[in-house]
Amino acid sequence: MNLAQALEIAGAISLPGFFTDDVTLNQERIANEEALALLVELWREAKPGQEPFSFDMVLNLADKNRVVCDAIGADRLRDTPSPLLDRRLSDHDLCRAVAWLQKRPVEEVEQAAGPDARDLGVVFTEVPVSGTVCGFDIETTSKDPVRGYIVNAGIALMELDPKAKPTSAYATYFGIPDRYAETGVPLSDIHHITWKDVAGKVPFRENHAIHEALLATFTTVPLMAHNAAFEDAWLTYNLPGYAQARKEGRIVIIDSRDICRRLDPDVRSLPRESSPASLENWALRRKTLKPGQVEKHLGLDDVKLMLKTVQAEFKKRKLFPGMKEKKPK
Repeated sequence: MNLAQALEIAGAISLPGFFTDDVTLNQERIANEEALALLVELWREAKPGQEPFSFDMVLNLADKNRVVCDAIGADRLRDTPSPLLDRRLSDHDLCRAVAWLQKRPVEEVEQAAGPDARDLGVVFTEVPVSGTVCGFDIETTSKDPVRGYIVNAGIALMELDPKAKPTSAYATYFGIPDRYAETGVPLSDIHHITWKDVAGKVPFRENHAIHEALLATFTTVPLMAHNAAFEDAWLTYNLPGYAQARKEGRIVIIDSRDICRRLDPDVRSLPRESSPASLENWALRRKTLKPGQVEKHLGLDDVKLMLKTVQAEFKKRKLFPGMKEKKPK
């Protein structure tokens, strides 16, 4: 697919209610997602201010693709691989997060971390961390950011201090198409969100007040999330202005899962199938969850758990100012 074809698909009128057979709908979905992948790649490669098209075109095509996916059926796409969801943040993002936490130039951190940021865990332990971060978590109806909807979000601020507690906490639900009143909210087996929770709520893509508040927050303090590549992808295809701010370097993203993998030695010794870097398992090891407790998979609850667990890990590694043992003279 070339740029002209991708732009044609983005500008075409979608008629998912007219075409109802699976073959036609899936062909349209595949074409949409191929076009989205190409458009985003070209947009990101262009210099700021020289993009060949507005990112609004990407957001609008993502909206059209969600309607097509609704017609196919969310559950039927659940295990279909996503071409638009990165498994992890880039090495530059990960180094930039450590640089922000340590108040060091990112170039210095990247050089010390070496190729593929392989020594970033060592770099992490060399300088104390400080500052205020914004914990953020969403619950969705799909694993793919252009196939489903954001139904719940939680946000809270916290200073990186051994005694700090989350502040300015906020949680809300968002609406989804009425067709799900009968079929139920997709992925409810994970987040337990029902139609009663989202009925009558404004959809995330239409909630302009939320858009302004989130963008203002994320460009002021770093965004911290567990498996932050997930939130990053969903915000890219759902929050107007987010992609541009990311491209311009105005948003710093901190992945708490990467913090766990870099700092907690248990991750390397525990069986991979036990998901040792999951928030729930990490929290159990740091005792921010009690034995028998589980992660709730609701935005604000998970944000608070993540922030407390990051705090506990930093305390254990003596990474807060004044906690390093003084070297003998």
